[in-house]
Amino acid sequence: MGCEYAQSGWLTDAGRATRERIRLEAVERVGRREKNGEIAAALRVSERSVERWRRAWRERGDVGVLSRGSPGRPRLGPEQMDRLERRLERGPLAHRWADQRWTPARVVVATARPADHRA
Repeated sequence: MGCEYAQSGWLTDAGRATRERIRLEAVERVGRREKNGEIAAALRVSERSVERWRRAWRERGDVGVLSRGSPGRPRLGPEQMDRLERRLERGPLAHRWADQRWTPARVVVATARPADHRA
């Protein structure tokens, strides 16, 4: 049984709060000596997650399973942002893709190329 929530890391505050509630409920069940499989099934998460939360709780208490908050977005400097905009303005066709769709994977490839690449 896998986790039912997004794995992306770009959660809203509400999403992080939901995850935190699940972790806290899991460690409450750990305290009642429930088995990992039972906890995982009840909370619709993986047993591996329950094991990880159990270990964090045992080592650091409730603080070990609390949310650390948003990781924040990576920040680009003005020059990096200008370079990114120039590359994206050229469009996907200029980077040898068959259509005009920008996808996250295409953006990564296009922006990772050396500046002098004329793709």
